[in-house]
Amino acid sequence: MERQVTSTARKRRAKAGEPVWELARLFPSQGSWSEEAYLALDTGRLIEYSEGFLEFPPMPTMAHQDILIFLFELLKAYVLKHQLGKVYVAPLPVRLRAGRYREPDVFFVSTQRVHEAEGKYPSGADLVMEIVSGSPSDRERDLVQKRHDYAQAGIPEYWIVDPDEGAITVLWLEGEAYVEHGRFAGGETATSRLLPGFAVAVAAVWAAAQ
Repeated sequence: MERQVTSTARKRRAKAGEPVWELARLFPSQGSWSEEAYLALDTGRLIEYSEGFLEFPPMPTMAHQDILIFLFELLKAYVLKHQLGKVYVAPLPVRLRAGRYREPDVFFVSTQRVHEAEGKYPSGADLVMEIVSGSPSDRERDLVQKRHDYAQAGIPEYWIVDPDEGAITVLWLEGEAYVEHGRFAGGETATSRLLPGFAVAVAAVWAAAQ
């Protein structure tokens, strides 16, 4: 009996630090995830979905969240005042098309879009905001991949909030691609083309994270 216990202990020590492969095999492999399996995940963290693959944006920092809350409160106040719809923050999947879900940091959906939503999650949005993190892969995701994804989904306006560059770029959809409505930095005020009168002092955004 003692020999058997010793053998079991050795096997456990040999596996220490390994992933729990038996548990991992209960889930689809990368490239094989369905929309239903993705939406059934209950992890409490940001996970995006693209053509059967799961993507894992970086965990937000305190500064990221300070900026997010500041922008959310400004946009929500404007939308409520004008009774335009609703404003949400991540984590909340937005269906861009079949096989593609993103989780914008902050996004506005019009009243009509809210009423047309099927199930628990919105299909598309009217304005999205992404706060860029510092890693090269995250910059690639927000500046290139999501710019393409949001344009293909027909989202009229995309705000790229870039603390590293100290600038906010507001993109406006023309046809199937975005053009710059404006790039705002320093003491300038970022403005929206979609929402007349909605403006954000750029310096105040960075101050929110201090």
